[in-house]
Amino acid sequence: MSLSNQQKKSLKTHAHSLKPVIMLGQNGLTESVLDEIELGLNHHELIKVKITADSRDEKKEVINKIAELTQSQLIQAIGFVAVYFRENPEKKRYS
Repeated sequence: MSLSNQQKKSLKTHAHSLKPVIMLGQNGLTESVLDEIELGLNHHELIKVKITADSRDEKKEVINKIAELTQSQLIQAIGFVAVYFRENPEKKRYS
């Protein structure tokens, strides 16, 4: 599912007031962290994840890997915070 620019803009507006629900620590992207991200996406559809990484390349890799593994859309990444969206047909908060 590809989002239009208008939909992404709307999601960025909604995400602005959100606090990160997941904090990625020094252990990186573990199975339990991925499970938490899955739960967050299922429950909220739109979540912020704070990512700690040693380099920009590593951070970018982790950000893209999360989107790929969770089948979510990266809405934006600013600094160490990334915003992800995955529609939940039962919730449909942001459609």
